[in-house]
Amino acid sequence: MQITATGAEHTEIAIMTEQTEHTLNENATKGKKYGEKTIKGRVVGRNKTVIPEEQVAHLAQLHCTNKEMADFFGVPLQTFVDNFRDIVTKNREITKQRLRKAQLDLALNKYDRVMLIWLGKQMLNQSDSPISEDSNQVLPWNTETQLVEEENSNEDQP
Repeated sequence: MQITATGAEHTEIAIMTEQTEHTLNENATKGKKYGEKTIKGRVVGRNKTVIPEEQVAHLAQLHCTNKEMADFFGVPLQTFVDNFRDIVTKNREITKQRLRKAQLDLALNKYDRVMLIWLGKQMLNQSDSPISEDSNQVLPWNTETQLVEEENSNEDQP
């Protein structure tokens, strides 16, 4: 659509057009603000995606899978694994250490019986049943008569 105007009409149409464009932009964004920022991180993949190492470390501490993290950053799984294996491994180990510390703290400082029993089974190889797994038979009782008979049978042999 083309509008031709002369003089005062032209100025008025131009002002109306600017106001309309401004209103459309406000409605389209509905109060959202847009801007630019610089991201520091590793550049990976063909698309040169920048992935912040701190974000990868945080997600790894939450034990997110490699697939979940790769999807989150929008890169192929193998690309993600190849570039962030070291960070993911280290931060998953940190979480395991923190969990182990929390379990020991709960068992030893707060005397949680369930945690004490569970840790005893896991770390000290304790069990609920007193019979060892090596032999499922109960040891026989030796009475005095059995002992005397065994001694006599041993003396009879040369």
